[in-house]
Amino acid sequence: MYYSQEIIEEVMQKNDIVDVISQRVRLKKNGSNHMGLCPFHNEKSPSFSVSRTKQMYHCFGCGVGGNVYTFVMEYENYSFVEALKLLADRVGVTLPEAEYTPEQKRQLNTKQQLLEINKKAAIFYYSQLFGPSGANALGYLKGRQLSEEVIKRFGLGYSDISGKNLYKYLRNEGYSDEILKISGLFTFDEKKGAYDKFWNRVMFPIMDVNSKVIGFGGRVMSDAKPKYLNSPETILFDKSRNLFGMNIARTSRSKNIIICEGYMDVISLHQAGFNNAVASLGTALTGLQAALIKRYTEDVILCYDSDEAGTKAAMRAIPILKEAGLTTRVIDLRPYKDPDEFIKELGREEFEKRLDNARTSFNFEMEIIEKNYDLQDPESKTKFINDMAKKMLEFGQEVERNVYAQAVAQKYGIAIKDFQGLVNHYGAIMMSGGKNSIDNIETNSVKHNKKKEKVSTEDAVKKSQRLLLTWMVDDTSLMHKLKEFITPKDFKDVIYNKAAHMLFEQYETEGKVFPASIINAFELKEEQTMVAALFNTDLESELRVMLGLDTDDEIMNSLQKERAINQIVKRIKTYSIEYDLRTCGDIMMIQECYKNKAKLEKMHISL
Repeated sequence: MYYSQEIIEEVMQKNDIVDVISQRVRLKKNGSNHMGLCPFHNEKSPSFSVSRTKQMYHCFGCGVGGNVYTFVMEYENYSFVEALKLLADRVGVTLPEAEYTPEQKRQLNTKQQLLEINKKAAIFYYSQLFGPSGANALGYLKGRQLSEEVIKRFGLGYSDISGKNLYKYLRNEGYSDEILKISGLFTFDEKKGAYDKFWNRVMFPIMDVNSKVIGFGGRVMSDAKPKYLNSPETILFDKSRNLFGMNIARTSRSKNIIICEGYMDVISLHQAGFNNAVASLGTALTGLQAALIKRYTEDVILCYDSDEAGTKAAMRAIPILKEAGLTTRVIDLRPYKDPDEFIKELGREEFEKRLDNARTSFNFEMEIIEKNYDLQDPESKTKFINDMAKKMLEFGQEVERNVYAQAVAQKYGIAIKDFQGLVNHYGAIMMSGGKNSIDNIETNSVKHNKKKEKVSTEDAVKKSQRLLLTWMVDDTSLMHKLKEFITPKDFKDVIYNKAAHMLFEQYETEGKVFPASIINAFELKEEQTMVAALFNTDLESELRVMLGLDTDDEIMNSLQKERAINQIVKRIKTYSIEYDLRTCGDIMMIQECYKNKAKLEKMHISL
């Protein structure tokens, strides 16, 4: 269903965000905002801020943020339309009924139809599990010590051996072959006709973070291959972007997320009370899955199988998780193969101990690398120490590098001075770009450090842009003073640029700004959270750091604020000019860049 922007704005403006959120979260007024414990992650000190002025919320702990729509969608697991209807009913707004042409209706309803098909398929499989044909499958699950409660929670089911019943059922429900062909649930053959892709399998519904069924996994009940079969990728199902169990784990309020290999591992851990367990979907962990995890936690514990394949999977996952900014530890399950087996043998309390004693990802990697060397042999140990010294260069921060260097030196009986000298030696080779070093270590490390340096500059600029956007929302008079110095095109990031453009446009046309409505222009949750953060930077604290004010008691005067705004604008404008010089090929534009650069030297904004 399509609703006009006017209706969406009307419903949002009539639903005060403080009133809506306070019905679900206990809020206490704190200055101009209201504070409470974040409902989206586990915390003891309130960091969840709700602004009546901006009609937005933002958590300074986990980073989540948005407007009244995104809050209802996230808190209630609602789609946008469901949130709109709830909020419209709350304030007595009647939503119009829209009429569509058959083609428009087909396009708009394809995704919704697929969600309905998957939901009905899940219910069908569940009913089959508890029917006569599902006796063996149910016996298998109970033999794996799963309770009926956890079977129901995960919606487990059974696809019977006939290979035709789901197709017949959905056809009787009125779905055409055209839509069933793209559902991923059936195989269509010219000779055999249509038949179920899953048959004689225990079925695991795969849900997105909003608990919508987007695909299935099936475990065969015979010796047939493959043992596990997943839905193919569809409009709904992209296995690189989703995680099994994340719909439950994200609301567990746990301080971390446990990543397992398989469905049964996740279900066994949930049954034991570890509701923060998830699993990748029959493939190696991806960057998109790591980014999804980052939305809900900063801390990950890898709980892969203890065999060689599980170890290799962990070694592949660690750099991906690091790249996403996640702190990673690795649990030791030995002598048991997987968490399902461990829980059955030793129980919850022993698993809790293993979690508490999980190794840092570095210590885990170090132990794995060590296995390739004979440390009793001086030559082999020397090679190992050299490799560890090179590995130290992966740490971008000197403090972190020194801490781990000290730990390595202590563990392997090396004088810290000698090991640190070795690390510095390889660091010097790396920085000089030497090509003839003993192991030619330069390539990856130099690229890594150059990338870090570039990212550091971009992060500093983005931080300044967030400060400026928040400041302009808090004090709209600033927008009039800045319009001759800064424009939306100076915000080079796509998301920042779009948000800035809409903010400037609001001010030009309305004389005021509505930051909460800007969020509605972004579809992805990650984008909405990012936009919310743009307008909810902790301005006071950040400006104090910039100006070197140590205590909250010291009030910023107008001259200090003026110095701060000039620093912020100059940083943004300088980066914008340099970016244009690097990327444009038009001679007139290049000349304009140099003119702007000269103007920047003389620029001063007076408050």
